[in-house]
Amino acid sequence: MKRTSWSSGLSVTADGVGVISHAGAIAPRLLADRVGLTVELSKAMTRRRFIPIHDRGRVLIDLAVMLADGGESISDIGVLRHQSEALGPVASAPTVWRTLDEITAGKRKKIQVARARTRRHVWSRLPGGVPASKCAGRDLESTVVLDVDATIVVTHSEKENAAPTYKRTFGYHPIGVWCDNTEEFLAASLRPGNAGSNTAADHIDVLGQAIAQIPAAHRRDLLIRSDGAGASHDLLDWITEQNRIRGRRVEYSVGFSITAPLRRAIAICPEAAWGPALNPSGDIRDGMRVIVRRERPHPGAQLSMFEEIDGWRYQAFVTNTATGQLQFLEARHRAHARVEDRIRHAKDTGLGRLPSREFALNQAWLVAVMLAADLVAWTRMLACTGDAAVLALCEPKALRYRFLHVAARLTRSGRRRKVKIPETWPWATAIVAVFNTIAAIPKPA
Repeated sequence: MKRTSWSSGLSVTADGVGVISHAGAIAPRLLADRVGLTVELSKAMTRRRFIPIHDRGRVLIDLAVMLADGGESISDIGVLRHQSEALGPVASAPTVWRTLDEITAGKRKKIQVARARTRRHVWSRLPGGVPASKCAGRDLESTVVLDVDATIVVTHSEKENAAPTYKRTFGYHPIGVWCDNTEEFLAASLRPGNAGSNTAADHIDVLGQAIAQIPAAHRRDLLIRSDGAGASHDLLDWITEQNRIRGRRVEYSVGFSITAPLRRAIAICPEAAWGPALNPSGDIRDGMRVIVRRERPHPGAQLSMFEEIDGWRYQAFVTNTATGQLQFLEARHRAHARVEDRIRHAKDTGLGRLPSREFALNQAWLVAVMLAADLVAWTRMLACTGDAAVLALCEPKALRYRFLHVAARLTRSGRRRKVKIPETWPWATAIVAVFNTIAAIPKPA
């Protein structure tokens, strides 16, 4: 066997100059400036008779970039502080703490307005317009799909308002809304761990915030999807009321539990009444039924006593969509499962680890998580096109490995600085294309 000697003569020193790590993280920071988010946040965080050394809008953007870059605690802002040659002054961890402490309930509302204004500009710049939501091999055209769902965030210490959860863990039970078309994290509410899954008031509040985030021109055709937690008369009545707004159509697709009356209806339903459903590619999927769907359970699945009678597993949903193929409506509802990926991505980008014992600071941290999700989504949609399309579908871990964490050399010539990505890096061409596209974005008027 031939002996390897790759490490011969290898040594490591700490005297390198002109080299920056996490060079790709410059892109979402630059994007925030180009689309006007930094300026809007600065306005939202302004305080009378207070001129901070570090602009609070810039601090929030740097915190969001740190989360998108994989940071898990406020001290991780040091990764950006060490790139001062490229980024300029970056706030310290104590300044970030103070900034979060300044985000009161009133400031959160102003930040929501700032995000909505910026989103309107971003959506107006999207190549080809707002992406269509897809299911069963078809798309929903101009319909904007809002997926609402809650999740458990486990805490391992005593935090304010943390409580036992229905999953027998301890922590928080935030609820959020994601746009299926763009993967943006539109709105969220941090709740105690013992908050109810089926609380209509919480669903209505967060959905109202999410609709306000959608540019007015795109609120004319909305679809709201939820699992069984959204099955309440109050929520469906609220959604129905939205249709009274002139020029707006709001449909819903909401799962619900198999109740006794429904079990009786299933029991007397003749076999000939069951029809095939569609799989994600649009082909017929055997053994399924729209509105009430039945399927053979996967190995190890737990069935209810009713389901054990015939061996089928049943699921049901309700919708106010009056037209369309029934099987397609069932496939459309099933696509709500994509929200689980959005939740997982949010937990990979700060939601999974709340930093403070104080509930208000953790609410402010959740605002930064949504900002980070916005920056990642906008970078994908606006800049990961053409030569950079290979980066568009990357999940957070892959995006960091291929793009955000790339090292580079920083050179100076006169008053200009140049970031040089290693030419041997497999995604170097795509990264350069991202930067060039962002640099070409005109700032809002």
